[in-house]
Amino acid sequence: MSRNLNRLSLCAAAVGALAISALSIAPSRAAEDAVIIPAPTTDVQAADGIQTAVIAGGCFWGVQGVFQHTAGVVNAVSGYAGGSKATANYTLVSSGATGHAEVVEIKYDPKKISYGKILQIFFSVVHDPTQLNRQGPDSGTQYRSAIFTTSDQQKKVAEAYIAQLNAAKVYRKPIVTRIGPLEAFYPAEAYHQDYLTLHPNQPYIAYNDIPKIENLKKIFAENYIEKPTLVSSAKITN
Repeated sequence: MSRNLNRLSLCAAAVGALAISALSIAPSRAAEDAVIIPAPTTDVQAADGIQTAVIAGGCFWGVQGVFQHTAGVVNAVSGYAGGSKATANYTLVSSGATGHAEVVEIKYDPKKISYGKILQIFFSVVHDPTQLNRQGPDSGTQYRSAIFTTSDQQKKVAEAYIAQLNAAKVYRKPIVTRIGPLEAFYPAEAYHQDYLTLHPNQPYIAYNDIPKIENLKKIFAENYIEKPTLVSSAKITN
């Protein structure tokens, strides 16, 4: 069975006891899991031109969806990192044996949003960074929490921020997010791109991911944009 069907069946089982109205955009367990956290005390120095951040926080559908609703993000592409090009496809990655994580490559304008703010949104509303190799109904190393850095400065900021959050004890358990250099990013198949926007009523999306968009709007109102920046229409200029 494909991972698409697995996700659908897992979510269907989880929401089967709910009324049909609960599949509309309504508060759920996922919405309650968002954590209000402090901004990082250090950040990447602003630079000219479009910059890149690559993060992993469970299924890439929801991660991509959040950042497509984030001001300053000019493109957010679902894909794979941490493994080889030869095995960077959904069927093999879903086995958990390729070393990849489902990631989102975020192209952003540092004059409108900082790397630190991207990390704050990532740790607050995108996922639970204390879960090891799983998020929600999805389990396996391909769903690990990870930050793939593109510079030494990103590495230092990410490490410092995790230390800051752990010291502040904003979570009940320690953060397990892995930090490592990005060796390569491989875009996911076309049918994975813009998935949240194209399938808002699919049970998995409605239950696990729509609440993340709601939390972005509520907790990071100044960074939220109503109209998503889709891969199908993104225009990037440096």
